[in-house]
Amino acid sequence: MEITRIFDVLDFQLADRPKQDALANKVDGRWVKYSTSEIVEIVNQLSTGLLEMGVKEGDKIAIASFNRPEWVFADYAILQIGAINVPMYPNSTADDYAFIMQHAEVKLVFTGDFEVTAKINEAKQSLEHELQVYCFDEIEAASFWKRMMKPVTEQSLLKIKDLRASITYEDLATIIYTSGTTGSPKGVMLSHKNILSNADSVCDAFAIGGPEHRTISFLPLSHIFERTALYTYMQMGVSIYYAESMDTLGENLKEVKPHFFATVPRLLEKVYEKIVSKGYELHGLKKSLFFWALELAKKFELGKNQGAWFNFQLKLANKIIFNKWREALGGNVQFIISGGAALQPSLANIFWAAQVKVLEAYGLTETSPGISFSRLDAIKIGCVGPMLKGVQVKIAEDGEILAKGDNVMMGYYKRPEATAEVIDQDGWFHTGDIGEIVDGKFLKVTDRKKEMFKTSGGKYIAPQPIENKMVESLMIDQVMVVGESRKFPAALIVPNFEKMEDYCHRHHITYTTPAEMILNEKIIQKYQEEVDHANEEFAQYEKIKKFRLLAQPWSIEKGEMTPKLSLKRKIIKQHYQYEIDKIYEGV
Repeated sequence: MEITRIFDVLDFQLADRPKQDALANKVDGRWVKYSTSEIVEIVNQLSTGLLEMGVKEGDKIAIASFNRPEWVFADYAILQIGAINVPMYPNSTADDYAFIMQHAEVKLVFTGDFEVTAKINEAKQSLEHELQVYCFDEIEAASFWKRMMKPVTEQSLLKIKDLRASITYEDLATIIYTSGTTGSPKGVMLSHKNILSNADSVCDAFAIGGPEHRTISFLPLSHIFERTALYTYMQMGVSIYYAESMDTLGENLKEVKPHFFATVPRLLEKVYEKIVSKGYELHGLKKSLFFWALELAKKFELGKNQGAWFNFQLKLANKIIFNKWREALGGNVQFIISGGAALQPSLANIFWAAQVKVLEAYGLTETSPGISFSRLDAIKIGCVGPMLKGVQVKIAEDGEILAKGDNVMMGYYKRPEATAEVIDQDGWFHTGDIGEIVDGKFLKVTDRKKEMFKTSGGKYIAPQPIENKMVESLMIDQVMVVGESRKFPAALIVPNFEKMEDYCHRHHITYTTPAEMILNEKIIQKYQEEVDHANEEFAQYEKIKKFRLLAQPWSIEKGEMTPKLSLKRKIIKQHYQYEIDKIYEGV
């Protein structure tokens, strides 16, 4: 059957590759599985309930929840009656919720738990319209979502079928509000065509994927990266297991034993940091072998033959050391898809050396999201892969990446002027990213156009490559390069205080509090060494000349980071203007 609307994916799975564990999550310590036919039944009951409540075509319904099967049930139930799904991050603030629900005129919201519901109820007070709240957990602060479900009658099923028949490939399916590193979030309007064309292209790019495969999902479904992956997996007949939380991800990986999954570089960095930390806890021969293997991995370069002796050692390291890394990921992982931000090439090579194949993907919410996707037989470390089927890319004169295809959004909701700024008259979407085409086929992203700045000496600085290099250090948790219109680039650094404490213990330095430790001369000297090491890769004018250590990490709650953990540079600068001024004092 042809898939021309998102809800067709569910019908396709039922007809072509029905599963007993299409979706699963852990409840009270055990995995609860939903078959394809059960999902169809729940979706129709929920659609019936929505229609009885008076939900009409074009009405906006929000979902604010961590990943769970109920998110998917609500999504399909909303879409098949012509309503519009407005997903919201479960870790957003009440102010963000108020803005989105007011701007999109959201009539009803599904929440995931008590904490999210409390923020929604707070946001509800400032709305100029009525809002109904239904929670996936049974709590007093909202109606229970199952009470909305109604038995499917012949009449209600006919109504659903009529509504489904009226929905076309080109129709609006969802409005996803971008995280907004600058200004208010913009509502990205994506049609069934935008998302499905991209899901189809990703299916084409997958080297494997079928009914015998499992994946684990933990990136937020409110973000288009995991959302399009959801429809891709269901189209391929892949079983989807939802992780309980980030804290239990390690345990869930071992239980589910996924064949592949999507992640973001920050999580891979944390996995690596945890592995290295465990290495330091070893003793004697085990510790020596661990760091011997790690040094080998650091020398590995994908596609480069370093000789028989190196290959023999690496094979041995994989047998006695790296096999434990793979077991920690469940033992079945054939590849990992990394997107959402740049992955450090050195880290990618280390994982490949350990036979953990990391494939980078690139795109934006506005492109549904995929623009390019690495493949097992077409990969270049440091690049984000060849272009996806049906997506055109060209590099503008100023280096900006432009994209065109069925995946490019309909526009920004109620923001025609903002739409015109990013989609030109020829239909090219201006990504705001700077990049290049390597070897005539691989896309490489080098920085964000708006984040580049000029020093007082007239030199352009691209902060992201410098920041990415600096966070390779286990001692650094967060970093932001500053220096616009100043004599040289500098950095605000949030240390990894856990690693700092380990360092203090090993070097007999008394560890007290973060606020005191960032002023300790021995600690400042250690961070100077880390900065000097990162500086080695950059031109003289790009080197970080000075830095300031900060005692508090940047957070979503303080408005310093987006829900997908991108830096809100303007806000951070406002919060730390004093520290920035001190860096340049007397210069």
